[in-house]
Amino acid sequence: MALAVTDAELRALLADVPFTRAYGFRLSSIADGQCAIDVPFQKTFERPSGIVSGQVFMAAADVAMWLAIMTKLGRTDASVTAAMTTAFLGSAKEEAFRCTARILRLGRRLVYGVAESVGTDGRLLAHHTVTYARP
Repeated sequence: MALAVTDAELRALLADVPFTRAYGFRLSSIADGQCAIDVPFQKTFERPSGIVSGQVFMAAADVAMWLAIMTKLGRTDASVTAAMTTAFLGSAKEEAFRCTARILRLGRRLVYGVAESVGTDGRLLAHHTVTYARP
């Protein structure tokens, strides 16, 4: 099945949108209903304890799911985050990570999916369940 968006279109989107550009997200891979992004370490991501802040993991999961939805519905899709639950399972200290999102169910009104953030050594750092509302 052909994807509704190209790799190049998603790379351009990540580079053009100020929110995603600020995090430095880089597209790793896309497939039908899936997307993986790389999140480089930035000193500004650290909490006072020296670990990467949870908000960075949540932003990565949200963006990865947003892009995964675009593989099905195209770049102009206006779906928005309706809910996210995050379980922090490990910490990242001065390290990059990858977040991979996968659509579980693409409904008429809601999109359900999961995302996982893993460290460079493969450790599972966070698990996210994400719901998007379709306009």
